[in-house]
Amino acid sequence: MTADLFAVMLDIYPSRLELAEGAVLLRHFAKDIDGELLRALDTIVAQAPFRHLITPGGYRMSVAMTCCGRLGWVSDRSGYRYEIADPETGLRWPVLPEIFAGVASKAAIQAGYNHFIPDSCLINRYEPGAKLSLHQDKNERDIAAPVVSVSLGLAAVFLFGGTERSDRSQLYRLEHGDVAVWGGASRFNFHGIAPVEDGYHPLFGRKRINLTFRKAG
Repeated sequence: MTADLFAVMLDIYPSRLELAEGAVLLRHFAKDIDGELLRALDTIVAQAPFRHLITPGGYRMSVAMTCCGRLGWVSDRSGYRYEIADPETGLRWPVLPEIFAGVASKAAIQAGYNHFIPDSCLINRYEPGAKLSLHQDKNERDIAAPVVSVSLGLAAVFLFGGTERSDRSQLYRLEHGDVAVWGGASRFNFHGIAPVEDGYHPLFGRKRINLTFRKAG
């Protein structure tokens, strides 16, 4: 266990934590609006249900995903990309809720990125044991905009590395309502989620939900 992870588990970090140049963790930033976020999420999932995507290498991802906004992130044997329509239904992705866009923009401002207006939200559902391997967010056209990531439900360990896959990752425990924002010098830093441990959250049950906002188009 690293010193960073140990400190976070003891809850001794301040509400704003600098992860790297251009990267900030805002602890409990979205906690007070979790009910509103869940209601908006339920509406989205009713239109575009969660699904386990296939990677270009043919592997089934352990994380279930869906999207909302003008563009949705998809993956299959032909590659990673953004699409206007849900490939499973042929319909446009659900509209990005105001409560989603609002928390993303406000978190970006707190992290030093003014005027961030996301046009895409990738929604990940982690059940116990699900993980997300180290990767870079690089399918977006607007790389000047940051990435805003909202954690809800079960806690998770966030791996945040450097611009090379071989760079050592720092570990941070993400709690319900935490928001991570990275851009600028950290825009292409590798990041991921360690296997989520079992547990129960009063509002989200035995799962973790992650809302990742980007300016994709």
